[in-house]
Amino acid sequence: MSLFHEDEETYSPVEKKLRAPLAERVRPRQLAEFVGQEHLLSEGKALRAQIVSGQMVSMIFWGPPGSGKTTLARIIAKETKSKFVAISAVDAGVGEVRKIIQNAEALKKQTGERLMLFIDEIHRFNKSQQDALLHSVEEGTITLIGATTENPSFEVINALQSRCKIYRLEALTAEDLNKILEHALTYDDWLKSKQVTIQDTETLFFYAGGDARNLLNTLELSVQMTDSSADGSTHVKTEVIAEAYQQRNIHYDRAGEYHYDMISAFIKSLRGSDPDAALYWMARMLEGGEDPKFIARRLIILASEDIGNADPYALTLAVSAFAAVDYIGMPECRLNLAQCVTYLASCPKSNASYLALNQAAEDARSEKAFDVPLHLRNAVTKLMNKMNYGKGYKYAHDFNDRGETNFAEQDFLPPELKERVYYRPTENGMEKKFKDRLEKLWKKRKNS
Repeated sequence: MSLFHEDEETYSPVEKKLRAPLAERVRPRQLAEFVGQEHLLSEGKALRAQIVSGQMVSMIFWGPPGSGKTTLARIIAKETKSKFVAISAVDAGVGEVRKIIQNAEALKKQTGERLMLFIDEIHRFNKSQQDALLHSVEEGTITLIGATTENPSFEVINALQSRCKIYRLEALTAEDLNKILEHALTYDDWLKSKQVTIQDTETLFFYAGGDARNLLNTLELSVQMTDSSADGSTHVKTEVIAEAYQQRNIHYDRAGEYHYDMISAFIKSLRGSDPDAALYWMARMLEGGEDPKFIARRLIILASEDIGNADPYALTLAVSAFAAVDYIGMPECRLNLAQCVTYLASCPKSNASYLALNQAAEDARSEKAFDVPLHLRNAVTKLMNKMNYGKGYKYAHDFNDRGETNFAEQDFLPPELKERVYYRPTENGMEKKFKDRLEKLWKKRKNS
């Protein structure tokens, strides 16, 4: 007995098609209909050559939502006349995978055919689930096609990566989306019956964010929201499209590749003194749901790593910005972040203190653990005093050496390292003053 009043089995094939979402009704069924991904499918490209020859290897499609991963997998199965099984990593477990593999082994023994197994969102499989695929992929029992929105380098185990070709699918361009739109308007019976025209296709493409599924689903909803005119035509206005979308589709995963790519672009824009680019990448992250504290923490790191003493205030401002983010939260804390970002991007840069630390750490790791010179040790007991702890130390505030008050030249490094120069201030901002002063005080710095 059905749980619902209507039984799907009572519908004819035509009725079932009409009840399916538009994105499914107009899904391409053959390679010639597929739109986009020319870098993989144009003449002479490796993936197209495999499809044409019918000699497929296991592969992973990596790309954003709506770029055609599932559609392409189905087309490949049809073009190569392969037995096709599709599962989702969200629902399937190891038991189901092993049952499919057993059926694939039986098929191979009986007919010599290989089963094509499509696993959507393969990045959601844990290590043991991915391990279960290795032998059958290695032996050729199945041809695996995995689909993922996440970077396989992070989400797919190395052993499975080595057994698969990885193909990167790109978000669809406005030109691609326009072809998909025209195809839907031309071939879908329901849209044709509505005689649909669109006031502003650019708005439709903008909100889609390179996602064909999002484009078609919103087109369908927009048409449903629009009353037909007296002549039976349906003119979809821009404001209806905006209402149907509600919010632009911004693909962003706080734990995935977009997270790492955008924070990288953000930091490099700050380092490169481009406040406009830095603001753009920060806005992309915030609109995608990134934790503003994560951004604020990175600003604190950058203030020391890439600005340092060229503008010592940068660190103070970055710490203050983090406190403001913590106190206020979204959405108002965007203003605090914007102030900090524009300052850090605009001020002079220096990584001298960062490089100095790395060089000092290298000596600390590789050189012998030299003793602290006696004159730098504190004589806190009579025995230590008798052993000359602290003897010869010059208290800087008691001296006026080389015209500089509160300075006395003496060795602070172990004798074996006394000529080392780690910190080399730049000519940028405040560091130029530090450089001039240090070169005046220390002979070893004048020629370093």
